[in-house]
Amino acid sequence: MIEKWIIAYQELLVRAGLSENLAIVLENGTVILVTAGLALLADYVIRKIIVASITRIARKSKTHWDDIFVQRRVFNRLAHIAPALIVFYSLQYIFEAPRLVTFLGNVVQSYMVILILLVFDSVINALHEIYNTLPISKGRNIKGYVQVVKILLYFLALILVISIFSGKAPMTLIAGLGAVAAVLLLVFKDTILGFVASIQLSGNKMVSVGDWITMSRYGADGTVIDISLNTVKVQNWDKTISTIPTYAMVSESFSNWKGMEESGGRRIKRSVNIDMKSVSFLTGDQIEKFRKYYVLKDYINQKEKEIEAYNASLDLDMTTVTNGRRMTNLGTFRKYLENYLHNHPQIHDDMTFLVRHLQPTETGLPLEIYVFSKEQEWAKYEAVQADIFDHILAIMPEFDLRVFQNPTGDDFRKLGQAN
Repeated sequence: MIEKWIIAYQELLVRAGLSENLAIVLENGTVILVTAGLALLADYVIRKIIVASITRIARKSKTHWDDIFVQRRVFNRLAHIAPALIVFYSLQYIFEAPRLVTFLGNVVQSYMVILILLVFDSVINALHEIYNTLPISKGRNIKGYVQVVKILLYFLALILVISIFSGKAPMTLIAGLGAVAAVLLLVFKDTILGFVASIQLSGNKMVSVGDWITMSRYGADGTVIDISLNTVKVQNWDKTISTIPTYAMVSESFSNWKGMEESGGRRIKRSVNIDMKSVSFLTGDQIEKFRKYYVLKDYINQKEKEIEAYNASLDLDMTTVTNGRRMTNLGTFRKYLENYLHNHPQIHDDMTFLVRHLQPTETGLPLEIYVFSKEQEWAKYEAVQADIFDHILAIMPEFDLRVFQNPTGDDFRKLGQAN
């Protein structure tokens, strides 16, 4: 039908007195103008009317998903296919040279393949964004899978473009790639390792966006902000960004503090070294002094009765210090710390709770506090920890205990003045 109209139009120009060559030029020019006009009209109608109407409907709807598809320009990219189709089917009426028509047809088909690829890319991005709004996304990051799907789409699009220009079937080209498979494995080694690692990280719930992790080899100590096919990005507490290869998260060790955050407590594990020469038995005056302490009153009374009963059962001569059991300033101080921490409003009583001695060393006897703070936020946690040890250092002289500390320049100066 279109060919008859073109021939009739050309004959009309010849009858009007134009030469045959000029009539052909005018006929080709008219077809080009009509094709361009139809393409522009189709583009205008689809973008300004259809896509605009879809956008208005999406904004008025109660669901947020359709808004995401609009924001990702899915419909805008899809609209560009219509003008391309008009141009493709008009080429045979514009040019008579078969080779030129074939070449331009291949270019337009390749353009449409790229457009379809971009549409799928936008759809995948939209679906990924929708997934991130769901509760399940908090524990399972699928960005690595999304990137693999995109790589496969790009690869398929490349095969189709090569197939269009070469005239060979896509399956034939894919079969021919077996010869270069080894090269592809080397080129995409990191991508393949990252993909496998992404499956393990997601399947085993080893790490998620928002987790606090530490990985000293890569200088990472902060919050995970992105997990992709090849890298995991961590924003450190000093606001720097550490980039870790995804496969390193599987092949190497790292610490994930998510369990601590979910437990509701954060561990305090710190010790103070006691000068062992300051450890001694309690005197009667000291016992009466400590009996007045609110946190030690019950302990002193109970312990005193227990020791008196034990010593009386053995009928020992208590005038000798080596006979029987006696309370020490260090043991009483340790009990004081236990009761003090039990009464502390920011310390968990239902989690691991220890005040213990460690192995004595040349720097004294370490007295370790092993408890869990209710505060997990870094600054508040450090404030709780500092408050506890401020109190420990300040109260120790009341028990006639000394912190072990290597001599300083001031100590040597005082020693010289004394001599």
